[in-house]
Amino acid sequence: MSYRIEKKLFIQKENFFEFKKKIIEKGAKKIFKDREINSLYFDNFKKEMFRDSLEGLTPRKKIRIRNYPKDNSKQLLFETKISSVEGRFKTNELINEKYFSAITRNGIFDSKYGICKPILNVSYNREYFKMGDVRITLDSNIFYELYKGRFIKKDLRIVAELKTSINKNLDELAEIYPFQEIRFSKYCNGIELFNRG
Repeated sequence: MSYRIEKKLFIQKENFFEFKKKIIEKGAKKIFKDREINSLYFDNFKKEMFRDSLEGLTPRKKIRIRNYPKDNSKQLLFETKISSVEGRFKTNELINEKYFSAITRNGIFDSKYGICKPILNVSYNREYFKMGDVRITLDSNIFYELYKGRFIKKDLRIVAELKTSINKNLDELAEIYPFQEIRFSKYCNGIELFNRG
């Protein structure tokens, strides 16, 4: 496994194009086409993954199934994001539709959290850039929907994620990207929005 640093920045909507212009001027190159992403998050009945993430506890994890609705591949990725004292890493594996149907119906067992069932759908648009060893993604048009729910909530914020190796100098990153750093989780933010009613 390879640990990485992740920093998240809150970009005001009116500063979005300025931010993109700034990173391109500094040498960022687009590495993939923009695409829509859909993530289905799982949690146990006490929502302990949500609570652990809010409190910043380690180790903690998030379990989700990700797909790309507008791609022709119909690819389903089962992903686990793990935050530990050593850093963060992610595992993923391709799953088929039969397995997807089974775990959305019956849940999935996790050694730390027990039986976890689908809780929240999150969809958004993502742009991909790379500058040196820093990967930059820009997420906009973020929508949240409770699993099998009728209501959808929109997040008006734009979030930039900077991902790089664990050995990168954080001061250097802060100098290159002088924007407001935030603790932000789409899963937690979605749950909080619905909790507020």
